[in-house]
Amino acid sequence: MRPLFSILPMRGRHFLSPLVGATHVMIRDFIVEDVLRLIEREGITITNMVPTMLNMIVSHKGLERYDLSSMRVVLSGGAPCPPKLAKRVMEVFRCEYVQTYGMTETSPFLTASILKAHLRSVPEEERFRYRTKTGREFLGVELKVVREDGSAVKRDGKEVGEIVVRGDTVTPGYFGLEEETRRTIRDGWLYTGDLATIDEEGYVQIVDRRKDMIITGGENVYSFEVETVIYEHPSVLEVACVGLPDEKWGEMVTAFVVLKEGEKVEEGEIVSFVKERLAHFKAPKRVIFVPSLPKTGSGKISKAELRRIYGRRDDKSVQS
Repeated sequence: MRPLFSILPMRGRHFLSPLVGATHVMIRDFIVEDVLRLIEREGITITNMVPTMLNMIVSHKGLERYDLSSMRVVLSGGAPCPPKLAKRVMEVFRCEYVQTYGMTETSPFLTASILKAHLRSVPEEERFRYRTKTGREFLGVELKVVREDGSAVKRDGKEVGEIVVRGDTVTPGYFGLEEETRRTIRDGWLYTGDLATIDEEGYVQIVDRRKDMIITGGENVYSFEVETVIYEHPSVLEVACVGLPDEKWGEMVTAFVVLKEGEKVEEGEIVSFVKERLAHFKAPKRVIFVPSLPKTGSGKISKAELRRIYGRRDDKSVQS
């Protein structure tokens, strides 16, 4: 989207597209109907969108009116993509799906969920599980997932640590911000602030941003894990989980839910739905129904804005 305010469209699209003889089609605003028309008219073959945008597309009524057969691969990044959404994207576009991860400080890509050769022949369910992970490191990138003391976590897909990276594409620091540079870059490694696991194949799975992790009653709750479960509810269109201040629990797991058009769900149903699938302490203690979720300029859900708006409010629910 224009204006080009992040590294991905500038480096990953605007400059690289001409090198391979590709056309870069840009839009000013993300309007679902306009995007679908562009895909059909221009014969778009590859796109990269945040999960929020993909969700808006695959949930759009009248989707069948558009010819999307030109698409060869859909990439998603900017936030973890729930497996249910990734599966729906593959059904709608009938093409490859690749999860990507990176940041402006790394110019931008760090990982992609491209399958290793020997994983292409495993059962479909297992292939899909790898496709929806954050992915494995790009060529030229060194990536580790480390504990608080800097030692590497086990490659078991379970132990959580922070992603740290280094390489030629990683920034040496922030211009004019010495303290921020010292805090972020240590011994040549950039500390991303992203919490993740890494498995025996080297595939990373982000579980949360460090700043978004919820500590409730002394237990760590990763918002993406709870969101993934709530997304499985057939009436839910969008969800974001944050920790709001609470005298008893320290932070209270709070789910902001946007329902699909015409759906009606009670707070208790969402809570029970999560408790049936996760440990009870991970279930939201509060469910707030909202007509929409605040978004950043790039289309990501803004959890900071949710905390700002609702952190001091006593509303039990705000029904759409």
